[in-house]
Amino acid sequence: MDWNELVAEITAIASGGGSSQLVAGIEYDSRRVHAGSVFVAMQGGSTDGNRYVNQAIAAGAGGIITDSSQTFDHLLVYHPGLPVLEVEQGRLALAQASAAFFGHPERSLAATGITGTNGKTTTAFLTESLLNAAARATVLVGTIEYHVAGEVRPSVHTTPESRDLFELMAEGVGRGATELVTEVSSHALDQGRMAGIEFDVAVFTNLTRDHLDYHGTMEDYFAAKRLLFDGVVYPPPRVAVFNEHDPYSKKLAVAAARAGAEIRTYGIGKGEWRAVRHTLTPGGAVIDLEAPAGSAQVTSHLAGEVNILNLLAALAAADARGVPFADLVQFVPGLRPVPGRFQPIDAGQPFTVIVDYAHTDDALRNLTALARQVAAPGGKRVITVFGCGGDRDRTKRPKMGQAAAAGSDFVIATSDNPRSEDPLAILAEIEAGLKDARRSGPPHYIIEPDRAAAIHLALQQAAPGDVVLIAGKGHEKEQILAHGAIPFDDAQVALSMLAHLGYGEMQ
Repeated sequence: MDWNELVAEITAIASGGGSSQLVAGIEYDSRRVHAGSVFVAMQGGSTDGNRYVNQAIAAGAGGIITDSSQTFDHLLVYHPGLPVLEVEQGRLALAQASAAFFGHPERSLAATGITGTNGKTTTAFLTESLLNAAARATVLVGTIEYHVAGEVRPSVHTTPESRDLFELMAEGVGRGATELVTEVSSHALDQGRMAGIEFDVAVFTNLTRDHLDYHGTMEDYFAAKRLLFDGVVYPPPRVAVFNEHDPYSKKLAVAAARAGAEIRTYGIGKGEWRAVRHTLTPGGAVIDLEAPAGSAQVTSHLAGEVNILNLLAALAAADARGVPFADLVQFVPGLRPVPGRFQPIDAGQPFTVIVDYAHTDDALRNLTALARQVAAPGGKRVITVFGCGGDRDRTKRPKMGQAAAAGSDFVIATSDNPRSEDPLAILAEIEAGLKDARRSGPPHYIIEPDRAAAIHLALQQAAPGDVVLIAGKGHEKEQILAHGAIPFDDAQVALSMLAHLGYGEMQ
């Protein structure tokens, strides 16, 4: 592909500079530019790529696409031999350029997007698993990891920049993939990172307080989620799937229907895809399922009612992608829990240890309620270890303290990823919620800023039949501190501490 072929697919304001030449790559990070790359200089929330145009040129950039008229004019004067394009929207141009350069893989993939505050990762994993069971090769993009036609790769962002997404899709198509399943974050929707993707199916799980450090208000947070459904910025999905239990679903369904989407719903005791009855078991649930195409009893190996909802969402999505109902029913028993999502840690100890990603007050409420559902009978305790991330929404910290206190018998507040903030300052804001909840009685709580020590203390406190919840980081393999990241895996730390206490390999 040469420069002229590339820019023919990009919405531009003006073009100029040198003559056409071969394009060797598309980059938005000047550090990744190599000889012949086209550098897309775009303005972002935290930085402006136009500041790095000179570095890109020094690295051998063969062309520049910019959303700055000042940069465009500067290049015409000082680099007249370099092809340059001025655009209004940098991220849209990045998507258009990436789609063209990577051969339009989006045209060969049916896309399913999952958005919401909680449940995105589990629903995405389950949807992909159902499609794989139906013999469809997939590309999965999400918080924990990426999958490219069966190959597992580490995740960089929940929803990557369009250039990286198109590259993943192109690799998947080259390996025979026909389906894309991706988590869709509110940040990505708001920033235009989903440009160029036409979703066949879009799923909404729920909306609770989170990311207000970025969005500012719940109204703006909701408005970002609505972009996936209303057809204003992105094409509306063919099928939109909504959680009947969430109050925001009705508003989104109205917007999606107006945009021309087919509406489908799910829920426990309500919705088109519904669990009319269910029995929770220590290892999952037995569900009497009713759907538009039929009814059946299925056995799930995912624990708790929240995972019944995640499963129903995935079933509705896979059905919308054409997987027959009878096949879906057969596939359910083979589905397995997602790493870091209500993940049991078993070293032979007489109490239950769970690692989970819950990092909002709503997620903590769901997590502690789920722990009550799986706890041994006889009033055994729920012990919760959790913290709050630094440089993120501060308003949710006391709310998380209240949620942890309301659902637990004993709480240990600790560090999560404090980033540039003082861990003790974060804990003071959490403690305000713990104190407020404690006025009406238990639970008891302590503050332990060292996360490893907090986990160790929780395990020491646990008696036979108790449930220990280690919440907030889930699948993450590092802890982000002011001076940088250090290795830290809640599951491995818990196993090490259990071994120290005499369980597992050191027993």
